[in-house]
Amino acid sequence: MVDQSAVGHRFTPVTARVEPGRLRYFLNTLGEKNPVYRDEKAARAAGCAGLPVPPTYLFCLEMMDAENPFEMLTALNIDLGRVLHGEQSFVYRAPVVVGDTLTFEPRVVSVTDKKGGAMTLIVIECKVTNQNGVHVADTSRTVVVRNQVAS
Repeated sequence: MVDQSAVGHRFTPVTARVEPGRLRYFLNTLGEKNPVYRDEKAARAAGCAGLPVPPTYLFCLEMMDAENPFEMLTALNIDLGRVLHGEQSFVYRAPVVVGDTLTFEPRVVSVTDKKGGAMTLIVIECKVTNQNGVHVADTSRTVVVRNQVAS
């Protein structure tokens, strides 16, 4: 079971480039048709410096480019079969556009037991900076771990 000693644990930073082909694949998978994400002229008309990314793309980009996308599970000794996705959130501080190179710095910020220890909620926050060192976003995800409770 994950305990409070995990709070503050930092994981390996991930560097990822926002590439047009992978972004297009993501948009197609979602069925996202907004021209702001697909057409440079529409993006510029909307005030963007280039093709922006949709809000949830950062989560996928971090996972796709991580050398070990399951590092958190290994580091905290969590069985993947017991993991559920709780929630995620994104706070954008500056635009993220095609061509940016992003660095993700994830860390555990809280560990909370629920239901008498039947589950543990682990909150991981991630600071995201671009190639110029600009803090562009903060992401947060809650991982729910179903624990085996002695009966």
